[in-house]
Amino acid sequence: MATPGAASAELVIGWCIFGLLLLAILAFCWIYVRKYQSRRESEVVSTITAIFSLAIALITSALLPVDIFLVSYMKNQNGTFKDWANANVSRQIEDTVLYGYYTLYSVILFCVFFWIPFVYFYYEEKDDDDTSKCTQIKTALKYTLGFVVICALLLLVGAFVPLNVPNNKNSTEWEKVKFLFEELGSSHGLAALSFSISSLTLIGMLAAITYTAYGMSALPLNLIKGTRSAAYERLENTEDIEEVEQHIQMIKSKSKDGRPLPARDKRALKQFEERLRTLKKRERHLEFIENSWWTKFCGALRPLKIIWGIFFILVALLFVISLFLSNLDKALHSAGIDSGFIIFGANLSNPLNMLLPLLQTVFPLDYILITIIIMYFIFTSMAGIRNIGIWFFWIRLYKIRRGRTRPQALLFLCMILLLIVLHTSYMIYSLAPQYVMYGSQNYLIETNITSDNHKGNSTLSVPKRCDADAPEDQCTVTRTYLFLHKFWFFSAAYYFGNWAFLVVFLIGLIVSCCKGKKSVIEGVDEDSDISDDEPSVYSV
Repeated sequence: MATPGAASAELVIGWCIFGLLLLAILAFCWIYVRKYQSRRESEVVSTITAIFSLAIALITSALLPVDIFLVSYMKNQNGTFKDWANANVSRQIEDTVLYGYYTLYSVILFCVFFWIPFVYFYYEEKDDDDTSKCTQIKTALKYTLGFVVICALLLLVGAFVPLNVPNNKNSTEWEKVKFLFEELGSSHGLAALSFSISSLTLIGMLAAITYTAYGMSALPLNLIKGTRSAAYERLENTEDIEEVEQHIQMIKSKSKDGRPLPARDKRALKQFEERLRTLKKRERHLEFIENSWWTKFCGALRPLKIIWGIFFILVALLFVISLFLSNLDKALHSAGIDSGFIIFGANLSNPLNMLLPLLQTVFPLDYILITIIIMYFIFTSMAGIRNIGIWFFWIRLYKIRRGRTRPQALLFLCMILLLIVLHTSYMIYSLAPQYVMYGSQNYLIETNITSDNHKGNSTLSVPKRCDADAPEDQCTVTRTYLFLHKFWFFSAAYYFGNWAFLVVFLIGLIVSCCKGKKSVIEGVDEDSDISDDEPSVYSV
């Protein structure tokens, strides 16, 4: 049994790690937003909103390992509760984590359904120079009201959809309504918030299928393949300039005697001149990048990028194999779609589910691994959004470019990441259900043993890993699990979403393997907002 001093030291270490993680999250959010936002269209309110939203997304993801740590910390490895972990203290810890989820999820609802839409529509109206600030605010509030109504409807539906039914079938309508309000009061609004968050998580699942699945293959392969040589691209660009200039000269030669050019030649001349301007713009950027010290520095780090790429592709394969085996286990051994494909324990072991219990023996390796997986999930999501851009069905709305991203695009980026982070908790649960539910908790079971010296049987208390068969008073379920599985139909949708995630990952892997190296100035041909006197290094 751990001594009180050692137990206190573990708790202090855990909170110190969480505090350092918060500081690292804030620093990362500031650097990331400042790195991608447009220098010419930078706005204070949109910048603060993007940093705050991104920080909330990362802090919410960091709450999962904290939740698992706290329920595990209350028990010793031999299955007994620690001396200080009586019923009241355990309830206080559970309530603290629950209130943490309440707070963060409420802030996410506020950001997704009010603040981010308001700031977005405000800056959309700001593009019109004739409108006043008062008109901008009124118009933004008018459009934002639609999002507020949707949020209110989700909360109402979640609050009054009963998870249990009255026992008396002959009850009156008033008794049924009274039962609904009693259910709402007993759950302290958990069902309403859970339904709203689960609805957003469903959207986050679609975003994860679109962006994260592709990013998990694109990010490592881009690191391994690298970018094309700036010197080689500049040579090709010079040849293209000479070819275009020859075409322009040929067309202009037709009008040397004063004859007007035909309409077809005028259109061709205009297209060639536009192409020439683009090529000369590329020439200036390529020259700047070729002579940049940053290019030389990144060239020296090329072996390190390859190593990171190999590491990331191995992590992706570990993630995908574990997710496939977990989903296959649900398909074979769960109670079916009516239960949301919920399965307790694991009949088919997957690599991640086997690795986490091994790391639990050395504090805090398992929490570090969970944190790394969550961060990897978020970074690959960011990579997928950067590579694909922000689309509305077949219409491309915005591109994410270093130093060129508009404020509205940053707001979209942060909203998408907020939704993806909500789905991250379920993805981790899919990979290691028993670990996410109970952490490293054990409970005691009575085992009959036969003694050679004494006739008869005796009982011995043996620790066993917490599972669905454990008594409720012996194992504490994480608050994350309560939010994840309040409604079975969401769990069923997440199950099918996992299969779609695997399919998109395989497609993205094939596409990423077939694609060649990226241009060192990828995006210059497409971005009309790139100024000629403001070159920058794009993806060196």
